[in-house]
Amino acid sequence: MRIGILTGGGDCPGLDPMIRGLVLTGTKSYGYEFLGFRDGWKGPVENLTMPLDVDSVRDRY
Repeated sequence: MRIGILTGGGDCPGLDPMIRGLVLTGTKSYGYEFLGFRDGWKGPVENLTMPLDVDSVRDRY
């Protein structure tokens, strides 16, 4: 299963650890694949994506 993660932008305390937890748990426990959309809603409209895997979120809080 592929899951896209979209945020509205701006500072939001706790958002990085939440995304990290989703990616680590989803990848390791369920084999899910994650994509991050850049620049809010512009990301899905213009296909501005980045893969989110264990290595890309490893150093996040």
